[in-house]
Amino acid sequence: MADPAAPRALYDKIWDRHVIVAREGGPSLIAIDRHIIHEGSFHAFNELRGRGLRPRHPDRIFGVADHYVPTHGRRPEDAPTEEIARMIRVFDENMRWGGIPHFSLADRRQGIVHIIGPEQGLTLPGLTITCSDSHTSTQGALGTIAFGIGQSESAHVMATQTLWQVKPKTFRITVTGRRGPGVEAKDVILSIIRTIGAGGATGYAVEYAGPVIQGLSVEERLTVCNMSIEAGARSGMIAPDDATFSYLYGRPYAPKGAEWDRALRYWRTLPTDEGARFDREIAIDGSAIEPTVTWGTSPEDALPISGRVPDPAEIPDAQKRGTAERALAYMGLTPGTRLTDIAIDRVFIGSCTNSRIQDLRAAAAILKGRKSAVPGIVVPGSGLVKEAAEAEGLDRIFKEAGLEWRDAGCSMCSAINGDTVGPQERCASTSNRNFVGRQGPGARTHLMSPAMAAAAAVTGRLTDVRRLAGN
Repeated sequence: MADPAAPRALYDKIWDRHVIVAREGGPSLIAIDRHIIHEGSFHAFNELRGRGLRPRHPDRIFGVADHYVPTHGRRPEDAPTEEIARMIRVFDENMRWGGIPHFSLADRRQGIVHIIGPEQGLTLPGLTITCSDSHTSTQGALGTIAFGIGQSESAHVMATQTLWQVKPKTFRITVTGRRGPGVEAKDVILSIIRTIGAGGATGYAVEYAGPVIQGLSVEERLTVCNMSIEAGARSGMIAPDDATFSYLYGRPYAPKGAEWDRALRYWRTLPTDEGARFDREIAIDGSAIEPTVTWGTSPEDALPISGRVPDPAEIPDAQKRGTAERALAYMGLTPGTRLTDIAIDRVFIGSCTNSRIQDLRAAAAILKGRKSAVPGIVVPGSGLVKEAAEAEGLDRIFKEAGLEWRDAGCSMCSAINGDTVGPQERCASTSNRNFVGRQGPGARTHLMSPAMAAAAAVTGRLTDVRRLAGN
């Protein structure tokens, strides 16, 4: 048994507080504070009904339709197919049957699950949060244990507000130095994944630390933790600090009055203790990070924009060499090509990774007074983000540049709502995955930050945003 007086990491402090039944070497039963669900949850509801069960604590469950919802209308009838429209209606029916608070398409607060949680103050330091979506890791940016689960596990959480879980190992990634000009949170996390690999954090809960991480805004931290899963991590976390507390203060579901004061006292005890041990630790020089883009079919296939498409022949490992050859064939790229010589066909600015107001401001700053050379869509992460952007006139900047301004939803990130990239079309995308077919059959995806996507829109090719910033 661990020494209770020994220094502990952030993850350990939260985990220990939530353990109900501990099993050495096996899964432990832990309490789940929040469970967030989307329209794919009908499987879990079918299981509950089949077993004669109902949600045990509906007030701790929150629902929002996001993956399949249309982005050019706010009615189920606006969906691209009747099957999708029916799925959205069934979701609303399940929410009413379970007595679960939810944000319907007609609700101005509707949006992407991982945007809604922090925005509404549902995500708070010290909590355990689950959702039937892998990018639930996003919410660890506020100092919470947040991870994705399957539909059977979702049914278990709804019925019991608990879950059997094997405690992961801990991994601290410290980003030293200072960010250079034009370097955004997306560049930081792509550089981390490039360094450790797409499976480099498998089996671990990652805590991000160091001066570069501490210097990120809360919205930027959400981007970093969002893509933890792309390195194989079970979750990603950042210790809460004054920036976290300022972000949360006054949000609808955040504590109020004396409860806020009590919560704040607890939250200040959460950061990792000096001398706490991790199962793995690495440091990355943040001063060396440049604006970054992907060239292949995995987020680890990332390079500074100043680089060239790699030559698989120079990769000594046969398996990795074969993977790179297949990636280049799919992407239609030639080894040695300058990344800045790669022309694009369209742009997507959105997704749970980069659709917050700060992301939209960064893209608009590059697009202001310029025209996009290619078509594209801008999809805010929630109705409230949309309202805020329109209040600032960002929507006018996007539309005047020639891009479409849409309603909130996952949209072209997962390409299951009718928003897709065509076969062999090349897309500059702010989403989180560049897998084969992710944005549509045959689609070729290059991941990058919102500012970099805006720069690509203006020039019609992958572009170093530092060339355009301030001009």
